[in-house]
Parts: sequence; C-alpha cells; structure tokens
Amino acid sequence: MTWQYIKASIHELIIVGITFGSIALCLYFDSLHDLALQNALGKCAWVVLLGLLVWETALVRLQVAIAVLFATLGEHFASGLMQGYIYYFHNIPAYVPPGHGMVYLTAVALARAPIFQAFYRPIRWGMLSIMGLWSLWGITLAERGDWVGMLLFLAYLPCVLWGRAPLVYLGAFFVTTHLELIGTALGTWTWVASDPILSLPQGNPPSGVAAWYCLVDAVAMGGATWLTAQWQRVRALPARIRSALTPPVWVQAAAED
Repeated sequence: MTWQYIKASIHELIIVGITFGSIALCLYFDSLHDLALQNALGKCAWVVLLGLLVWETALVRLQVAIAVLFATLGEHFASGLMQGYIYYFHNIPAYVPPGHGMVYLTAVALARAPIFQAFYRPIRWGMLSIMGLWSLWGITLAERGDWVGMLLFLAYLPCVLWGRAPLVYLGAFFVTTHLELIGTALGTWTWVASDPILSLPQGNPPSGVAAWYCLVDAVAMGGATWLTAQWQRVRALPARIRSALTPPVWVQAAAED
C-alpha cells in the first residue's frame, strides 16, 4: 500500500527532492563567501524554479509569483530594515526571491502528495512534538534563549490544527527547517540574539520559524484566489455590458409591431 502511495506521489517527490538538494548545494556554495558566485546561484535558482513551474497550473504559478513578491518584501523589511537576521554580505542574496518560490511550491507539492496525505496524522503529531520540544528547550536550556521561537510555535499551532490549508503549513515546516538549520550552521545568515521589535531573545534560528513561512503561504493562496476571482469578473464584464444594453424582449416586440 505504501508503495502505491509513493508511485502516485512521484511528481511531487521529484519537486521535493530537487528543492531539498538545491537548498543544500546553494547554501554550501554561498558559504564560500564569493559575491559573484552568489549572484550566479541566483540565476541558477530562477532557472530551476521556472523549470519546476512548467508542469504546474496557472493558479499555482500565480500563487508562486505572489509568494515570491510578498516574501521578498518581507526579507527587505525583516533583514534589510529591522536587522532581525543578517546575511553574510549584509544584502538580500540573489537566490532568495526564487528560493522562496521553490519553498512555497515544495510545501504545496508535499500537501498534495498522496503519501503525505495518507500519513498526515502521524506526521502532524510527530512534527508538533519535535517542534514543541525544540521550543521548550529554547526557553529552558538553550544558552541564548528563544522566547521568540516559542511565540512563533504558539502561532504555528492553530495554522496546522485549524487552518484552511494545514497540509501546506505542515509541508512548510519540513522545507523551512531544512533551509534554516543549514543556512545558520554554515553562517550564510545569522539571527540576532534579541528580536528588534519585541526585544525578546531568539534562537539561531528560532524554533517556530516555520510560522513566518505560513504567513507567506496564506498570502499566496488567498491572494491568488482573490486575483483569479477579479480576473473572472473582468472577463465577464463585456457580456454584462451587452446584456445591460440589450432592450427587454417586450420592448423589441413593441418595436417590431
């Protein structure tokens, strides 16, 4: 039975494998601290993202576009302006915008994979247990403390338990934890010891960091749905205008008499 789920999930698992592998390779090469190489990695990331989107629907492509735009604005605010976390060159690396697109697409791919859906409950409770223990460690035994991580974990809980797209939010945990642990371990970026807004200690990375990515996912899904609805209204506008300008049947009959 498990093998059947895996076979049905091949397309999604390919996306997951490419993204997880690309993240590891990209962050490793960026740890060499070569700005020219970093810019080249950005170009490669766009190529990979666009390649993955070839087989996606128009709706998913729109969601990815919104995720890239919103997350990039968030990067400039959280890192560039507020300095909540700082990249090695004190910039927003060129691979970050397409990287956010790949992260979102991977969360969606996991959510729609039959094997992920089949084992949703044990995966969910296992993930929440790990995340909860990580957050608890952050406020008790961690050297620098991680109260921000605990707050983010508490914000993440309702997303997974009662959110409109819990499978997507659950998928976001795996891919974002993967990239955060690798990126901070290699020194590609560093979370500052005290959150600049709340003035609370935070880990490197915060334990509940996936909650930030859930916000990106929610904006991408909600924004794409809204834009699609508005586009349908615009497309229907000519027909509505023609209908409004067409005289009623009884007027046409009177004119013929």
